[in-house]
Amino acid sequence: MVPAVVLGLGGCLAKDPAQAVDVSRSPTPTRTAEPDAHFTIVAGGDVLPHMPVLASARTADGYDFTPLLAGLDPWVSGADLALCNMEVPVTPAGSSPSGYPVFGTVPEVVRDLRAQGWDGCSTASNHAVDRGQAGIDATIDAFDTFGLGHVGTARSEAEDTPQLYRLDRAGRTFTVAHLAVTYGTNGIPVGHPWSVNLIDVDEIVARATQARADGADVVLVSVHCCTEYVTAPDAQQVDVATRLADSGVVDLVVGHHAHVPQPIELLPGGPGGRGMWVAYGLGNYVSNQDSACCVAATASSQLLVVQVTATGADPRAGTEAGPPRVTSAAYLPLTVDRRGGHRVHALPEISDGAGQLSASEVATRLGQVTGAAGPQATVAATPPTPTGDPPVVVRRP
Repeated sequence: MVPAVVLGLGGCLAKDPAQAVDVSRSPTPTRTAEPDAHFTIVAGGDVLPHMPVLASARTADGYDFTPLLAGLDPWVSGADLALCNMEVPVTPAGSSPSGYPVFGTVPEVVRDLRAQGWDGCSTASNHAVDRGQAGIDATIDAFDTFGLGHVGTARSEAEDTPQLYRLDRAGRTFTVAHLAVTYGTNGIPVGHPWSVNLIDVDEIVARATQARADGADVVLVSVHCCTEYVTAPDAQQVDVATRLADSGVVDLVVGHHAHVPQPIELLPGGPGGRGMWVAYGLGNYVSNQDSACCVAATASSQLLVVQVTATGADPRAGTEAGPPRVTSAAYLPLTVDRRGGHRVHALPEISDGAGQLSASEVATRLGQVTGAAGPQATVAATPPTPTGDPPVVVRRP
């Protein structure tokens, strides 16, 4: 008989069979599934600081908006990415703030939005050029100074690009592209074609498509339009949202300008045909509007809370990592206590009343918001919790 050959460590012949290694029984490396990645995007309504709002924020040596906004701190700071809508421009140096109909606000608004946890804002609105190009420049200067992203207006043609945010989650880097457009500028001429992005659905789709080609994983579009003080979205709003959903390159549409809460719906289409959420109008985040000047619903709004999920790769099943998708949408009903110093409150958290708001008034306002939102989106129950480090606001060249 021919004796069996015994291999020792390193594949050499072993003199002692006790030192042998049975290579046929060497363990196979275990390939584990990668975890899914999750992050939350929060979007807020119009930041509309009328002069009485500025008066409530006035201090002995300037302005402090943090007491007005503090009721929403956990909801904003807990988001992985928080995006607001800056309705009005910052006043250029040497000029004073002003209210309706030609607005200009103080840079401390931007500072305190950042302090609350907002990462960026859309700046395209019908009031964007109330202070001309100088106001656009002053607004973006303030955003850059305090570290917020911005999109919808620009200081130069090179700056007229989507705002990008990068988030590292579950070992992957995700890029969110934010675009913003408005229906017009109240008849005030726009100095340059790149100063303010106006609604052109074909152009929005082209920009969203290019953003994806450049590496964006998620594309959001803020649309400032159309009929004020009406809960039902008008024909133009529906047309814009439907066409963006049909394009397959937009993940989420967030609406502004109506100043009242409007429906939140999942439309057919979207990336991969999985649907596209649209919040037709979030209402006012902070303003001086309520039934004293306008319709009662202007006192309340929605904070949109969407979940984004990207599946991890599973080598055992032969599947690759999936792209991020908006997997759910919820909202938090909000209100502003105008008579109580323009404090912003989460309505479900003040059922017994707060400030100058009685329990009965709170219940009425809560019903207005939930009735406007409709049945497809749910009310957010608890503030989000960050799932990783804060997003990187990508500065333009």
